Order: sequence, then C-alpha cells, then structure tokens
Amino acid sequence: MNLSSLSSELNISIPELRAKAAEAGIRIAPKANKVDNFIAKRITEALSKKKIETPQASTGPKLVRIPPFITVREFADTLNRPVTEVIKALIQNGVMATINEEVDYDTAAIIAQDLGFEVTAEERQTNALGLGQMQEILANDTSEGVIHRPPIVAIMGHVDHGKTTLLDAIRKTNVVGGESGGITQHIGAYQVKHNNKLITFLDTPGHEAFSEMRARGANVTDLIVLVVAADDGVRPQTVEVINRAKFSEVPIIVAINKIDKENANPMKVKQELANLGVVTEEWGGKTVAVEVSAKQGQGLEQLLDMILLVAEVEDFKANPEGKPMGTVIESHTERGKGPVATVIVQSGTLHVGDIVVAGAGYGRIKSLEDELGRKLKNAVPATPVEIAGFSVTPQAGDILQTMPNIESAKESANFVLRQKRSHTLKSRRQLQGDASSKTLNLIIKADVAGSLEAIEQSLAKLKNDEVTLQIISKGIGEINESDILLAASSHATVIAFRTKTNPKAINLAKQKQVSVDTYEVIYELLEDITSAVVKLFTPEYEHTTFGKGEVLAIFRTEKGQMIVGGKVISGELRKNKLLGLWRGENEIGRGEILELQEQKIATKEVAAGREFGMKIKTPTKIQVGDILESFEETLKQKSL
Repeated sequence: MNLSSLSSELNISIPELRAKAAEAGIRIAPKANKVDNFIAKRITEALSKKKIETPQASTGPKLVRIPPFITVREFADTLNRPVTEVIKALIQNGVMATINEEVDYDTAAIIAQDLGFEVTAEERQTNALGLGQMQEILANDTSEGVIHRPPIVAIMGHVDHGKTTLLDAIRKTNVVGGESGGITQHIGAYQVKHNNKLITFLDTPGHEAFSEMRARGANVTDLIVLVVAADDGVRPQTVEVINRAKFSEVPIIVAINKIDKENANPMKVKQELANLGVVTEEWGGKTVAVEVSAKQGQGLEQLLDMILLVAEVEDFKANPEGKPMGTVIESHTERGKGPVATVIVQSGTLHVGDIVVAGAGYGRIKSLEDELGRKLKNAVPATPVEIAGFSVTPQAGDILQTMPNIESAKESANFVLRQKRSHTLKSRRQLQGDASSKTLNLIIKADVAGSLEAIEQSLAKLKNDEVTLQIISKGIGEINESDILLAASSHATVIAFRTKTNPKAINLAKQKQVSVDTYEVIYELLEDITSAVVKLFTPEYEHTTFGKGEVLAIFRTEKGQMIVGGKVISGELRKNKLLGLWRGENEIGRGEILELQEQKIATKEVAAGREFGMKIKTPTKIQVGDILESFEETLKQKSL
C-alpha cells in the first residue's frame, strides 16, 4: 500500500505517519514510499488503540441493516461514521478495500459489530441458482407436463481406443436431418435418431472445459459409453472413467471396439473389467457390453439399441413446459457473434428472444443453432444448442436460466461478479488441519440438500491412510452459534457453501478464533480442502543420483579435507552437489566437492569415462577403490 494512501486513510501527514510508526516500534525505510499490507495493518492497529465510543451508548447498540454487498462509502454512510474510520477497521481485520470497492455481508457485519452496532441482513432477492438447487428443482418436478426425454450420453475411454472413430461413425450415419458422409460438427454435442427416438451425445470428454465442468460439480451425463479396445484391454484412463462413473452413479455401457483386429480378445477385456467391479451381463452382472468395430461400422446398431434400452430402464424425464434451465458445457468468443455458449437444455423450452443468465453472463438470445449450424426457433430438454447474445462468456458448468426482464438478469449476473470480487478482497486464513494428529475436522452447512450431497461425495474421494478427514457436523441453512461452539470444541473449520453466517455467529467466531470459509463453487472448496489435506502428509526426500566415480589415487589428506583422483564410471560427477562415499555395499560417509578438475582444468562436471581430480570436504578417510556418488536430495510433498 502506498504511504500516501495510508496517511490519507488515517487522516495524518506522511511525516507524522513515519514518526508515529517509529514510536510504535515499526520501522519504515527512509526512502520507502510503499509498505506491504501486513505492515499497513500493524501501523493502523498501533495508531487505533483507543477504544471507539459507540453512538447512543445509553440506549444500547444501534441496529443497522446491511445488504449482501455494499461499497465502503455506502457502508460508512449506513453507519454514519467517517470513511477513514471504516477503512481503518477493515485494515485491522485484514481487508484492504478502497472507498469504492465492495465488501460482502459477512465482512461488513464484523466491522459493524466492532464499531458497536447490532447487525441484521437486508434480504435482497437474487435469482442466481446453485448446482444443488437446480438438481432439487429437476428432481422434485412432478407436474403433469413431465415427459420422457432423450438420454444424454458421453463416450469415454483410453487414448487411441477409438472414441473419436466411434463418434464419427455414429454421427455420419445417424445425425438428425444430416446426410451420411463428411458432416462438419458445429458444437461439442449432437443428436442422433435411432428407431424414431433421439439420443444426445456429448463430444467433450477430452476437452479441458469438460474437466472444468466436472470439477464444478455439474453432471449432465445420463449414460457413459466406455470404449475399450479389444486388442489392448483395460488401461489407466479406462480405470479413471470407471471411477468417475461410480462416483457420479452414472450407468455404463461398455463398447468393446476393434473386434476386427487379428489379436482382438473380447473375453480378456470382460475379465479385466470384472476385476474392477464392472461385471457384464454375459458374466452374470448388470453391465451391458457390445462388441463393435467403429472402423468397419460393425455393431453400431446394437450399441444404439442398448443405449435406448438402458435409457428406458432409467426412465429419464423432463418438463418442456417447466422453468427453462440448462448447463453450459463449453463457451468461447466468436467473431461476428461475440460470447457464445453450448448449452444442454435440462428443463423447459428455450426460445430466440428469451432473456437468460448463466454465471456472470446475461442477455437476450440472439440465435439458437444446432450441431450443424442450422438456426432453431426453440430448444427442448436434452437438446444441445449454441446460444449467442451473452454480455460476457459464461464458464463451463454455469447454470443457465431464463429471466423475466433484462434488469433482473443483469442483477443476477452482477451478483455473481460481486461475489467473486468480494472473495478476492478477503484476507482469509488458509484452511488448516492439526499437524500433530494429522486430522482435518470440518463442519459443513449448505444452501440445499443437493449441494450438501455433492460436497460429501466429492470429499469421500479425498480419504487416505495417513490423514483423517472428518465431517463433524453437516446441515442445511445459515451458520449459527451452535456451529461455532462445536467448531471451537472440536478444532474444526466451518464451511459455508452458498449460505450465510448470522451476525451473532460471526462475532462468536471471532472471539473463539474459529475459521469460517465461504464458497460459491464446489471446485474452489475442493481445491482448498485438498491443499489442506496434502499439507498434512509427511514429506519425503527424493534421492537423485547424477553419477558415480571410482577413487584411483589419494594425493593429499588434511583435517576434514582430502584431494583424490579417479575415473567416472557412470553418469557424471557435479560440483556443489552432495557426495556419497561407498566402500563395497556400505555407505561410509558423505562429503561435499569443493573443487573439481578434468585434465587439471577447473570444471563444474566430469562425464562418464573421463578422469578427474577432486578436493573433498569430509571427515571420512577415503581409500583407493572407494566409490563416490554425486547426488542431491529434495524435499517432496506427497500428493493424493
């Protein structure tokens, strides 16, 4: 922070600021015109030790209503306090915000309470939807308009097992309204018609956007077609897909591809799958397996039949007359169109001209296009469609919904932007576990049951043998005082997912030094918790050997030092690296290369087959025939 800004906020001159900081034992370099945020906070605290008198002390604390987001200037006006005083209090609480920046309700509530006010939330209706909320809306829609919808299918598998070839083979012969032959796909999803029924295929499993969408908790896939090459069998990415399907409870249909190859062995594939818990019907299990040759077009009809059969059993439904909602599967900016997004419609019907919002993007739908770039007037559930008309590009995994007017759409989008901005303003204490007991205790509160379930499922994947990740308590609704007291007694961190913390709980959390972390996106929550778990792992040393040399001559022996000569027998010897001293099978000591020469010329390294001279710092007496190992050891953090 600039000294000029800090002096202005504290309402004193820069020389006076330097003098008062020095009196408080805080040194500012004579030529410095900036200090870091930590020093700024210390200075503010030192110059603000006098207790602030609260207004209307005789009549009790004044009640103020605070909206979800408020600028520092508006906040000061609400409290009827000078802006400098409010900024001073913000700095003391680790928040560096200027007069025109926004803070969220939780931050403002803490500051207001510090200044002697009683706080209540000013409810402002927002139309922003979370993943769990949309899942509950879709699951609980039992209106008469609910009908069967096409299944949404993702084709996944190991690299080079034929995913793309299979997708192309299905697309070329079955795309709705298309002709067989070279069809250029327009977006990352398409529909096929088989036996007069539609199937929607996602063509994004290898894209980064798809991974991001999965990380955010969005799951639009109804079925996974797992492609396994008959001549190669189960591979690492095959296992990843199986684990992903188990985690998200999505049914699998196995497509055993490349059965036209001479060395194809479908039975071996089924055995390997059974070992992973994917037992095919032929082996007495419930998983459908179809033998295909994407290259020859063999078995495609049967595969599509099985997709429709499984879809019929799973009974996928949606309401085309309900509230229009969908999930963004990919997005980009296109010349002539601006920000565009590919969306899978999951409820209701989208029309050209509808006002929509998805994350921070909003606007009126200018155009709807299918996978072939054809203009559409509307899009019903399970339809993949490219939408143009957004103000900014939405993110993969954002939830799209229609709005009654452009003002409410803009307000919803701005709400998302303010949330993101307020998170960057907070100087939040990093989520930490107990290093001594290697435990991370959490108390989780979420907005709805769907969100809570998604979080629990995601955290289940972080379980391991070394660190204990324990959910002490979980529930729906705002963080209350009971949650804080439980967190304090169990040394837990409180996680608030798309929910608030009531003012009394905020104040109690500060007194009890309980960390309350607020999240709006699942993948951010998972990143922080994963990082906290990894930090609790016991680090290990990684030993890297560069080369070895044999001692052929001893030239000089001094106290703590020796000069020797020899020949490099493998790799290379490097100066300034550690040196292991070996005699037979035993390491007899360690040393450090002080000087290294080749043909009496100083060098940093000597390669295999070359002779060397070396001055070694070591207390160990080296003998002719000993082996010198050049190596380094680095501290390596374990990963999940």
